[in-house]
Amino acid sequence: MGPPLQYPLNERRDHTFYQETQQKHRIATPMGVRQQSMNAGLKQYLDRALLCIDGVPEERKRILEEVAESISAKRRSGETAELTFICTHNSRRSQMGQLWAAAAAAHFGIDGIHTYSGGTEATVFNPRAVTAMEKAGFTIEKPGGENPRYLVSFDERGPAMECFSKTYDDPVNPNEGFVAIMTCADADEACPVVSGAALRAPIRYDDPKVADGTPQEAAVYEERCLQIATEMLYLFSRVA
Repeated sequence: MGPPLQYPLNERRDHTFYQETQQKHRIATPMGVRQQSMNAGLKQYLDRALLCIDGVPEERKRILEEVAESISAKRRSGETAELTFICTHNSRRSQMGQLWAAAAAAHFGIDGIHTYSGGTEATVFNPRAVTAMEKAGFTIEKPGGENPRYLVSFDERGPAMECFSKTYDDPVNPNEGFVAIMTCADADEACPVVSGAALRAPIRYDDPKVADGTPQEAAVYEERCLQIATEMLYLFSRVA
């Protein structure tokens, strides 16, 4: 997975490094987002996450670039690109992946992107992961219940995404032509074939669940949140 990603601390150095990062990775100023009303805190989080792109290991960049090329091919043909993030319980990593992919696409003004998530079994969108996404700047309405259907938004004027735990073949998810992004080893190994997927990409993340109930809990969830945000930004920075 590579070393933990860290924020640079000096504000002046941040600005210079951000400009250098934009040039190095051919990252355009996200004009599409200027026309939207992305949550201010989330926009700031994304700008700072861009500073962590150089911490993404090369082998992971290659897989992310493969997904980016698949998205680019869909866009060239005028089709919608659909990404389904899959982990065992659709509780933490896959939910984070779905939301960060949507926010990263919006950040770069890339339209025609639909993101989804699912598991090999349904449980619940874990409240700890929900809290980490809130801290990053997403607006989340919490309805309560055994498997709450959270309404999550990153744009003050845009529609909310309904996020709840489900299997990857749930009717709300695409059933063909999508990219299956396998975010955990268990789901990757349990699903040797993801029916209907046009591309299968193993982009695995360590499960923050290991820190549940420990003093490190919040820090581990925030670290995983930042890692996924950074990698989704890298992915969409490579979309043509």
